[in-house]
Amino acid sequence: MSEFVFTCPECGQRIEVNGPMREATLTHGCPVCGASVDSQHFASC
Repeated sequence: MSEFVFTCPECGQRIEVNGPMREATLTHGCPVCGASVDSQHFASC
């Protein structure tokens, strides 16, 4: 079940993610374009 909506600041991709996916995205960047992201790019569902 998704807990957050991630919106990439570079490519604009919106992805629903759960907690572990959020942590992985914060560590590794956008899964689409690889841009660096921080917690402000996630909104609670």
